[in-house]
Formats: sequence, C-alpha cells, structure tokens
Amino acid sequence: MYDKDLLGDPIVEEGNLIKITGSIEHIIYANEENGYTVCDLGTDDDDLITVTGIMPYICEGDSVILYGEWKHNPKYGRQFSVSQYERYMPANADAILRYLSSGAIKGIGKKTALKIVEEYGDQTLEVLENHPDWLSDIPGISLKKAKQICEDFKAKAGIRTAMLFFRDFFGATTTVKIYKRWGSAAIDIAKNNPYRLCDEIEGIGFERADSMAMKLGLDLNSEARLMSGIAHVLRYNAAQNGHVCLPREKLTEASAALLGADKDSVNDAIDIMLSRGRLKYSLFGGVTYIYSDYSYECECYIAEKLVLLDKVCPAVSTADANILIEREEQKNGFSYAALQKKAITDALENGVMLLTGGPGTGKTTIVKALLEIFINMDMQVALAAPTGRAAKRLSEATSYEAKTIHRLLEFEYQNEENERAGFRRNENDLLDENVIIIDESSMIDNILMCALLKAIKPGARLILIGDADQLPSVGAGNVLADLLTCERFATVRLNEIFRQAEESLIVTNAHRINRGEIPLLNVRDNDFFFVPRQSDADIAFTVTDLYKNRLPRKYGADTVNNIQVITPSRRGDGGTDNLNIMLQSSLNPPSKDKKEHKHRERVFREGDRVMQTKNNYELEWSRDDGSTGMGVFNGDIGTIVRIDGFGECMEIEFDDRLVVYDFTLLEELEHAYAVTVHKSQGCEYPIVIIPLYNAPPMLLTRNLFYTAVTRAQKMVVLVGRADIAERMVKQNRTGERYTCLKQRLVT
Repeated sequence: MYDKDLLGDPIVEEGNLIKITGSIEHIIYANEENGYTVCDLGTDDDDLITVTGIMPYICEGDSVILYGEWKHNPKYGRQFSVSQYERYMPANADAILRYLSSGAIKGIGKKTALKIVEEYGDQTLEVLENHPDWLSDIPGISLKKAKQICEDFKAKAGIRTAMLFFRDFFGATTTVKIYKRWGSAAIDIAKNNPYRLCDEIEGIGFERADSMAMKLGLDLNSEARLMSGIAHVLRYNAAQNGHVCLPREKLTEASAALLGADKDSVNDAIDIMLSRGRLKYSLFGGVTYIYSDYSYECECYIAEKLVLLDKVCPAVSTADANILIEREEQKNGFSYAALQKKAITDALENGVMLLTGGPGTGKTTIVKALLEIFINMDMQVALAAPTGRAAKRLSEATSYEAKTIHRLLEFEYQNEENERAGFRRNENDLLDENVIIIDESSMIDNILMCALLKAIKPGARLILIGDADQLPSVGAGNVLADLLTCERFATVRLNEIFRQAEESLIVTNAHRINRGEIPLLNVRDNDFFFVPRQSDADIAFTVTDLYKNRLPRKYGADTVNNIQVITPSRRGDGGTDNLNIMLQSSLNPPSKDKKEHKHRERVFREGDRVMQTKNNYELEWSRDDGSTGMGVFNGDIGTIVRIDGFGECMEIEFDDRLVVYDFTLLEELEHAYAVTVHKSQGCEYPIVIIPLYNAPPMLLTRNLFYTAVTRAQKMVVLVGRADIAERMVKQNRTGERYTCLKQRLVT
C-alpha cells in the first residue's frame, strides 16, 4: 500500500508529464472492454477536474496518482489526459468506508460497508485481502459471500499491481488484455516467460516481448527465447510474404539472424519444437519444409477434404448434362460457347471444379446457368465470395443472394465470455447446401479455405471461380494457383473474349497486359485513358485534380463517389500515404461543421473514406433493419459518419453496416481515397485512377498492373509515365510462396 504522505504535492511536473493526486468523485463514462474512462477527480487541494484516459477498473472513491498532460476539448473544455496511473488504497477508516461504499467491490453496498468498517476499522483492507472467513462473523455475510467479496477485492488489487508492473513495458490498453487473459497470475507468467506474451496476447509482437525479457535480465540463449524467435519468423513470413511454411535451411538462417544466435542452437530448438508438436515438417523434392502445427494441419486438411469431395459427389452423366445445357439455351435464346459448355458439364460431373479466366470471358454467364440448372434439380446452392463488395457484385450480376464466406460459415464467438472467435458452421455443424460456388477464389488463403472445407458436407459440389493471373491472397497460401497447377481436379480456362466485352478497352488492355503486350494508350473516346505526366509530384497533383474537378465536371458531381485511386505502393508522391493526405485536403477539408480526431500522424474527419487494415472479429455491426453481426475485415471500406470526442469513439458506415470504433482501435484504420492494389483485391469500382510513377521496382509487376486494371467497371484512367507501364508489363516476376498443397495433391 502507498502512504499518502509520501505522494508529494497534488499537482507537480515530472519530466514531460504532470503528476496529479486525488480521489475519483464521479465516473462519467467507462468502457469495460478497454478501460477507457472519463471521470471527475477531486484533487488533494480541493479542485475538481475532468480526467480522461485508459484507467481500467477505476471506481468512485479510489485514491489515485495520475500522470499525463492538459488538453483542450473543443466541446468540453480543459481536461487532463492520462498516460499512466496508479491506485493506492485508502489509509484510514473514513477513507476505507468511502471507498467500499462506492460499490467498488461486488457484494458490498453502503450498509454492508459500514458494518465491515465499524468492525475492523483501519485494518479492513487487511481483512479483505487475507482473512475472508472473518467477514462471515458480520451479520448478513455468509462464508460463501465473504469469499466472493474477498476474491473481487483481490482481483481489483491485481489489476492495480499489474498496471504498476507492466507500465514500463506496455500501454494501459495492452496491460488490460494481459490481465484479462491471465488474471492475478499475469505478472508471474510474464516474469517466468515473457515470450508467452507474443504467443498468446494479440498485438504483442516478438520484438516487444524480447525487449521486456532483456530488461528483466533473461538469458539471450534461453530455450524459450529461441523457440519464440523461430515461431515469430514463421508468423512474420506468413503475414508479410504469404508463406505457409519455410525450407528448414531458410528458417534456420532467418531465426539465427533475428536472435543473434548460432545455427546449431537454432537447429536444436527446431528439433525440440518438432518433438513437442509445436512445429511440423514435410519432405518434398529433397527439401524439408517446416510449418507451425496449425498451418500444417490446415494444409493437410485442405488436400484431404478436396480429394474426398471430388471422390464421393454423385455425378450427373454427360448425356444428362447435355440435355440440361440445351434446355438452358432454348430458355435463354442463345448458345453457349464450347468452353462454357465444358465448364457447365464439368461442374455437373465432378465434386470439385475450377473455373478461371480474365474479364469478359463469360464466367458470370456460366454461374447464372449453373444456378438455374442446380435449382431446377432441387439442389440447395450457396453463392459466396471472400469480401463484402465481391459478394454484393455477385448478387447483382446473378440476381441470387451471395454472402461473404464469413457470413456463409456464420461467424460467431465460441463461448459466452467472447474469448474466441470462430465459425459456427464446421465439421460438427455442416452446411445444408448441395452446391457451393465461390467467386474471387484467388483471394482465399489457407486458413479460410480450411474453414470453408470443414463446413462442406461430403457429397456436395464445390465450384471455385477466379482469375489465376491476379495477385494471390493477402493471407498465407496460394490456394487457387496450387489447385490449378496440380491438375488433380476438373479445370476450365476461359480465353475467348465475347463480342460485348471486346468493345471495352478495359477488357482489351487487361488481356494485352496479361499476354505481355503494352496496353493501347492513345485511343480516345473509350473507357481507358492515359494522361501523361513525368514527375511524381505532377502525377500526384493530376490524380487529385482528376478526382476533385475534371472527372466530376465532365461526368457529373456524383462521379466523385464512384472514383477509387489504386496505386502500387504506400511510398512516394504517388503512393497512398501522400495521395490520401492530398485527397483528404481537397475532397474533405477541415470545417467547423465536421468533427475530427488526430491519431498519431493521421487526422480522421467526419466524411472521410477509411479502410479497415486487419481482420477484427470482435467489432459488432448493426443494420437499419435491426440485424446485427460481428466482424470487420481487412480491406473493408467505409465512411466516417460521426465522431464523438467525449465518448472517444466514431461511427463508420461500411455499405449498410454501422460500426462503432473506440479510439483505441484507430491503429486498424487508414484513409482510403487511395488504396494499394493489394488492398483492392476482390473489389470493383466504377472509375479507377492508377498512378504510374517511380514506385519500388519489386511492385512494378505485370500481375499487379493487371489486377489494378481489372478492378474497374466503367473507366480506367492511367496518370503518369508510359515507360512505367511498359516496365510493369515486361516484369512478369511473381514472388514465390512456400506452400506444399500442390505436392500433396500430386502425390
């Protein structure tokens, strides 16, 4: 406990932070999830001030030491913003009575508080901490209730102790996560093995856990550090490079470099992890590939389930398939092309079928035909895509409801405490549908594919549709490409551009790019335009001018809502970082009528277009019809409709879903007037502007250029240098992804 006399003056300067001592008079607002609190503080010199910040489990009557700075809220005036805080227990009977009467401890109201303090006086807190049975001597408190009271008191004391211990390593929000995960054992766990933090607490990477371990004086060559570093290298390469596994030699080299350890020590640690099941391995082509246990299980399951689905699905005979196709042709008044007929036939004859092709090759026509045929056969059909925008586009094209894969699998929390996110539909609760059709399959990573396959019942058909020449999934794996190259399943590659699509220069140029030919840049009066500019600064200025002025002036004011800038990189004048600043300033400048909030270097303003940058399964959304759900996913784009500075949150509308973001989640958001090509996957926009500027060479590739162009529905505007376009077309290098799915299916 702290002795109040040792705390010093109520308000003093300590380095760059101001220190204030006092007691909590009134809780105005408290977020139980992250600990953000707004309250009135009575200082020790009888001033009353408003305090805001992360202060978990704070209660009225608490005595506190706060460290922070004064800030001015435009609506609520002068407030003290807390960076760190400490709670100290009241030191005398009067203060203890006030603390317990506030309701800080479950099971103690004002009357009970008075009885306890009258009985034990200044020793009350000692009794609560160490002698729960003594409380049962007080009338009205049973032994069971006494134990519950003391457990809650210890929990409150535990978070206070945790905040004090972890404040030198992490912020308050992260400390709350740690304490919620391990409770009163958090400090002991972190001291014994700080590396458990990066394994079990979201948001704590290896570097932060390693820094903590170094400060605590742990051995650089400890087994725990070596194993955690190895696991980190696998996680990092999965997240950043899309690798499901790594060759053992490369894993050893990268881990040794990260850890500053010799290769023999790293190899010994890998062997230990293999023996304990934390790592798995596969041997193909004389190379040993190392996996995390979960990645290995996912890849093996994908291969096994696909083979099973293809084997046990009842086939429609070729003769019957031809009859069904003829009926569709007669009904619709046209004939399908030869490859389209083959695709329909293969989908009817096989349990797993792959359909790939570029824009304008008739993939949607095939999907429509299959939907009608399967429905007429009294089969239940599920139509889905990886992203909300892709699902919406699929619904509009087919006039049949399409869902995101997450919605199809009924994403939910797996227990009442909301501790783990997962899908309700799985091997224990299979989907009812007989046919599963998935569009934009190039976006599906190993983890999502595994989850989808677990929910598909044996005997059902799986039809995967996608463009294999686009960029691979953001997550680890290269599922569609692996399935196409293994040649294990029925596959149709559409290559004929149909007459109506031939009229589009977007389609023509997309196929030219894909064939390694320079796109036509000098054709006027079509849907594909080139605006030459030489310097990166001029390119950025012209992109902004096109977005704000030239396109809306020519095609109507509403055009501005249909434009998306798609650029190869985040960096440089033509990258998203700079363009979003320029476009926000031009399209949504500061206004007295629009609230805003600054987070790090970004200013978020009402009316801004923003993007979610990681999957967050915990965010709850609601619709106007009263329906609710969970999850906002990487690449989802929305608009900020309201910022609440007092409640420290903002409301963002993603299509028809409204989501409330606490300010502590703003790290997951960025502006989306301009997005990278990788982030645009699975989406289509009426008008796309593509800056052709001096981006990092590794990003100036053919498949990236092709993917950007194929995001446009009605118009593409290239702005920049023709030589950059030529360089991208000629650079057909695609980054290798380490995955053994193809090998598992071939063998």
